[in-house]
Amino acid sequence: MDSSSSAFAPKYRRISESIRHDIEAGALSPGQRLPTESELAERFRVSLPTVRQALGVLRSEGLIVSRHGIGSFVKETDRLQRPGWRHYGRARADQKLLTPHLRHEIVFAGVEPVPSHVADLFPEGTTHVVTRRRHLYDKETGRPEEIGASYIPMDFAAGTYLETPTVVPKALFLCIEDLSGKRYAKAQDRLIARLATADELEVLDLAAGSPVVHVVHCAKSEDETVLEVAESIWPAERTVIVNEYSITTDA
Repeated sequence: MDSSSSAFAPKYRRISESIRHDIEAGALSPGQRLPTESELAERFRVSLPTVRQALGVLRSEGLIVSRHGIGSFVKETDRLQRPGWRHYGRARADQKLLTPHLRHEIVFAGVEPVPSHVADLFPEGTTHVVTRRRHLYDKETGRPEEIGASYIPMDFAAGTYLETPTVVPKALFLCIEDLSGKRYAKAQDRLIARLATADELEVLDLAAGSPVVHVVHCAKSEDETVLEVAESIWPAERTVIVNEYSITTDA
């Protein structure tokens, strides 16, 4: 928009154009927090509704994201690398969470019926499991990065601290090994690309129609006992899945 046309544009358009210019020029960098709505209203000498209308334009263009109670941020384009499940070894060595770089929030812990979309991964006749649902956030910006859940057999999880909605002191699989007396030995992963549901859009702060990567991970012991079925849902637009493995030379 040139200066002559900008002078006749609605106020909210002039504000969005100014902020857009700052983003494109690098004055506002990816992940940087924008001034508050009140600060923008004072800077441009407009009302708060006008500022909110301008921010809505920038959100619809995919330039910023807004987080309730925190503020608006320039949208980051860097994708998070998801290293498959090879971080089991790292967590076993340092006794930390699988994703210690993220803030974990346990939103539910308790006994539930087995979800239909993972029921086939459990032994026939399994009706209930101990479920732990979590939301994961960037520690610095508060940006939501993952929706996760773990479904654990009642045989060794029922009535334990896994039914308490608090973050466990070390990686969940290490807690499960302690409780079950068995060691994780093999796993199967299902990777599904799909559109986010309405609830996922809200939790992950995504625009309507955004895709997600949905991973379902089934871990077993050497004797084929199912120890955990876990699922993770990641925003596809900022996710890279990295799998590193040896290639057998056997015929």
